[in-house]
Amino acid sequence: MSGEPFEDSRRLTGANLYFDGTGAALETAPGLVFDAAALQRWRDNIARVRKALAWPDGALFVREHASGASLAFEAPLDQLYIAAEANEWALFSALGMRASDAPVDEDGESPRPHVAHFDDEDALRQLRALADAEAKPAMAALVEAARAHGVPAHADDEALSIGEGEAAHAWPLDALPAIDAVPWTRLRAIPKAVVTGSNGKTTTVRLLAAMLRAHGLRAGYSSTDGLFIDGERVEAGDYSGPVGARTVLRDARVQAAVLETARGGLLRRGLVANDARVAVVTNVSADHFGEYGVHTLDDIAAVKLVVAKSLAADGLLVLNADDPLLVRHAAATGKSMIGWFALALEDALARGALACGVREGRLVLSLDGSEHDLGAIADMPLTLGGSARYNIANIAAASLAASALGIAPATVAAVLARFGASHADNPGRLQRWTLGNVEVLLDYAHNPDGLRGLLQVADGLRGNGRLALLLGHAGNRLEDDFRALAAVAAEAQPDRVWLKDIGGDYLRGRASGEVAAILFGALRAAGMEAAALPVCLDEAQAAREALQWARPGDLLVLPIHEPERRDAVVALLDRLQAEGWRAGQRLPED
Repeated sequence: MSGEPFEDSRRLTGANLYFDGTGAALETAPGLVFDAAALQRWRDNIARVRKALAWPDGALFVREHASGASLAFEAPLDQLYIAAEANEWALFSALGMRASDAPVDEDGESPRPHVAHFDDEDALRQLRALADAEAKPAMAALVEAARAHGVPAHADDEALSIGEGEAAHAWPLDALPAIDAVPWTRLRAIPKAVVTGSNGKTTTVRLLAAMLRAHGLRAGYSSTDGLFIDGERVEAGDYSGPVGARTVLRDARVQAAVLETARGGLLRRGLVANDARVAVVTNVSADHFGEYGVHTLDDIAAVKLVVAKSLAADGLLVLNADDPLLVRHAAATGKSMIGWFALALEDALARGALACGVREGRLVLSLDGSEHDLGAIADMPLTLGGSARYNIANIAAASLAASALGIAPATVAAVLARFGASHADNPGRLQRWTLGNVEVLLDYAHNPDGLRGLLQVADGLRGNGRLALLLGHAGNRLEDDFRALAAVAAEAQPDRVWLKDIGGDYLRGRASGEVAAILFGALRAAGMEAAALPVCLDEAQAAREALQWARPGDLLVLPIHEPERRDAVVALLDRLQAEGWRAGQRLPED
């Protein structure tokens, strides 16, 4: 093959799928031909790099999979850019390949050639010089000193922070203090929760943050929807990766943190937190196949369970007892303190004495044999009268996690009795409006399992009227993923489906309308008429068209994902409800 032998090369800045430290990883290019001998030469080359750069021995990871191999190795935290280039050189050399000449940029200048452009001895000499230039011994020494003091430290390309939240201090990397100048006695960790899963992450994060606030702490959280401090959004956008986590942990207002941790961040960079009180995995479902060597549900489960590495020695891992993948993989985490949640309390208790679930219509928290009644499920606004089964699971997960954060069961019960009554509590997640006699549900529902759960709620609300649905998907999925989403939609037998883009960053390399065209073909193949499949690529405009189409008795299901468009739709729906709008009336101007 021509070109680079890898399709992705990255730094690992925290504990990750492959090992517990920092390092570099790459994914071989699709179609690359290699054998066991080539992989052994890669290993040997990494050993040569470590010897030449005086790096300590560490973990070395090779995983072959359906599309190639993942190759990763542990490296010093202050030399990760060069570690990534060394990893690339090791593969080039193992395959007997050379990197091409560096391309000339638009100013007519040629950047530094990749070290793999040269013979092996020259490459190693250049790597030594580059590693010396990148090395930050003062930063590495401070991180080691923080470890010795039992205080967390978080570094990025611009700053090093020691301590967290209100007990943190940050310095620019070019103005680091001497070790004895650090105010060690004023620096410490804050209580932290880490939350991941295929669905339900953001709702669980928001619930935990609300419980911490009710407990009397200023909570900060990072999420798919942005950064929030003490209930106020300070940054919009997807902050479910390491940047969001570090930003929250460096905010001087924060007394406790809840960190949404998505699959992409775990695979691209690894974890930020390393002494969390609790880590939650809500569930595992089919999504993102084909990226970073993830091809099976077992692969996804392994990625999600990386959050177990964020726990303090006495931290609690909270898992879904109704998810057979999590049950099967739990032992591989090596964690002895596991709490289980389930829709039925007895199913959770069958796994361990730390449990939460439903018994006779009430949510019960069991802590080593001591049971706490948290209230009637039907009275909790998030459950929509008990019909939203996936939110019951999210509530149970958050309640069990809250116990690990020291929040009293009475405080948890009080939050569950009110959270979700206001649209501001959980924006974009299972929000409901009654407009005259038209029902509207708005949710994130970004994969087949999420959409299936939403449509199950809709089925419980659907009377004799028609069902309309908005349907779209982020571009960084396989076409089979789009067809799986369309299959779930077709099962609900909607009367009309508006096909849309998820705009902005969510196109992720696909042309506008490309995903909608694939969904159109899949729904036509499932038997839907073309006339019932209008295409309106703008999410907010598609919602307006659905409202204009509605007649009394209809149910509109609106999965909307782009935050700005969602905010516009929520504002419109709030206005329509306040003004007493009814089906058939004109909509206000956009």
